[in-house]
This record gives sequence, C-alpha cells and structure tokens, in this order.
Amino acid sequence: MYPRSEILFPYTCIAGLRDLLDAPWARLVDRILEQEESSDEGLAFSFMMIKLCGCLSCDMGSYKASLGCDVCSQRAVAGVKGGSADMLKRLEKAAADLERYRAGAGCEPDDEAGEEPLVA
Repeated sequence: MYPRSEILFPYTCIAGLRDLLDAPWARLVDRILEQEESSDEGLAFSFMMIKLCGCLSCDMGSYKASLGCDVCSQRAVAGVKGGSADMLKRLEKAAADLERYRAGAGCEPDDEAGEEPLVA
C-alpha cells in the first residue's frame, strides 16, 4: 500500500531533511522545527518545499506519490545542485513571495518552473 502522502508538503517531513546537506542547512532546519508551523518562516519553508517538490502537480496515482512525501522531499532537497546556499536563496524568495501575497500584490512566477503568478 502507499506510504502516507498529503496533498501538500507536510510540516512533519521537515525533520527528515536535516542531515541531507551541510551544517548551515541543518541549523536552518533546526530553527524551523523550533517554531510553530504557522510562523512566517515556517510558512515560507513549506511554500519553498511545495514549489521544489512540485506538490501542486502531484497526482495521488503517480509514482512520486507512491513513494510518499518524506521520500519525495528528501530526494528533492538532495538533488538541489547549489546545496544549502541555493536552498537559502529559495527560502528568501519564498518569504518575499509570501510577503507580496499578504500585501495583496500576488506572487511573481517562478521562472525555473514556468509558474503562473499567484494573484490575491
């Protein structure tokens, strides 16, 4: 049967990402885990992972979904070519996107993924 899969990246998967990259990444994961899921940084981290993992296009009948969210998110983080430096940039962009969205300006599309802008 399928492992536990959610519709979007579950906050409970964050702990499994800790040791995939270097020390700055591990410190970031530790800091995120110390916060509430609904904190600004927690939301930005989840948003970053939703984009990185492709959660919005995940189909419950797909191979990726059959692996489960833990494996999918671990593969996505481990596969980032820029390491923790790239992940920290992605987090900063996700935080900025959330701030723009909250201000009613929507979010800019992610050029790498060919995303459409999110509009409030």
